[in-house]
This record gives sequence, structure tokens and C-alpha cells, in this order.
Amino acid sequence: MKPKVAVHKFSSCDGCQLAFLNLGEALLQAAGLVDFIHFAEAGPVQPDAPVDVAFVEGSIATPDDLERIVRVREQSRFLVTIGACATAGGVQALRNLANAREWIAGVYATPDYIHSLDTSTPIAQHVKVDLELWGCPVNGRQVLGALRALLFGVVPAEEHDKVCMECKRKQAVCVMVTKGMACMGPVTRTGCGALCPSFGRDCYACYGPAENPNTEALGRRFEGLGLVPEAVARRFLFIDNGAPAFHAAGLAFSEKQHG
Repeated sequence: MKPKVAVHKFSSCDGCQLAFLNLGEALLQAAGLVDFIHFAEAGPVQPDAPVDVAFVEGSIATPDDLERIVRVREQSRFLVTIGACATAGGVQALRNLANAREWIAGVYATPDYIHSLDTSTPIAQHVKVDLELWGCPVNGRQVLGALRALLFGVVPAEEHDKVCMECKRKQAVCVMVTKGMACMGPVTRTGCGALCPSFGRDCYACYGPAENPNTEALGRRFEGLGLVPEAVARRFLFIDNGAPAFHAAGLAFSEKQHG
């Protein structure tokens, strides 16, 4: 029997599931190795079926999410989180910095109908996670490589290099040095292939914090480029604002602005 795989969606935009679909022919080859038991975006729907590998997209942001992730963990041999929402709470984790009840009441005429939690949290905060794949969104190479490694009993390789290292390998010109852009590359893990800097744009940290990120030094460099502390804070409190290193840095510069 072929190994069974599920792809689950929680609070998210579906972008990481599209990373699977965008594999095209490679996805068809993967389907020859495994059975996709649950993958609503692609067709099959069996959310409670036991599987060998479960890929989970999205954060825990509703009471239903809390109940469902426990069931997914119980039915999965390996659980792999994919994308910024699942690994760090996503952009919706910005609610964690405010009073969620207050802004829901300010937006909706009948807030009692909004069944959401006051926080948006990563999957690992609630159940055991075997592997985290960062990115917003992840790319097909990541998910396919992780799937093949798990099926063959190999520990998937995790990328810890910073985007700056990827820029050097691709001979991309540093946009912070040459254009004075507030690039997050020095503290962001690679995985995107230094996509934004390769096109002359600053990295905005969609692949989360790299290993040992010196956020304080980078924040001071941003101030040297002319950013006020609040603007520096926003660079860290963005897509991966729930990641501890970025969260702490963002709060520190925010307090500096108001202190």
C-alpha cells in the first residue's frame, strides 16, 4: 500500500496549498508514490482519515481550529507545518498586539456572530510538530523535498542560511548598500532564492527569522537609513510577527518610539 498523505487548511489564504498544485507534473509523479487522502483544494476530502504525513497550512484562530488540530495530530504519523501562518501565526497574528474584542466590535454590527479567538497562534503552540517549512508561501521544492525525505526515513534538511548568503551565491547586488533600502535579508532565512533582492527590491522576511538573527543591530542600521523606531518595528511585526525573535525586536523598537 502506498503511504497516505493529507493537506489540511486552517486560518490562512490557501497560498501554501497552491505550492502543491503549482508543482504540476511533479505533483502527478508524487501522486504515484503516495495517496492524497485529504486535499480539499485538489479534490479528495477525508479530514479524519489516518495518514502517514499531514501537511498543515494556517494558524489557530478559531475555537474550531483548536479542536480540529488535535484530531489531525492524533491521526498523523508525521505532522509538517507549511507557511508563515502555520509556523508563526501569520499576518493575522497582528491581532495579538491589540484588543481583539474591541476591534471586532468596531468593525461588525453584530460581533456575537464572529467566533474567533483573541489570538492567532502557530500550530506548534498546541500540538507536537515534526517539521516546520517556512515561507509566505512555501515553494514546491520545499514540500516535495520534505515529503520524499519523510517517505524514505530521512530527516529533511532545514535551511538556516540567511538571504544575504543567497544573494552572494546569485551575485545579486545588495539593495541595502546600493539603494539604502531597509532590507530584512540579514536576519531572514533563505528558501525563496533571494527572489526580491534579485529584482532590486528589499526582502520583507517572508521566510521567517534565520538562525541567530541579530535583530538589534539590523534595527539600528534601519534607523541609520532614516527610519523612525515605529517604522523599524513594522519591518519586524509583519508576516512573521509571531516568531519570537521578530516579535521581541518589533516590541522593543515600538517601545523606543513611545518611550
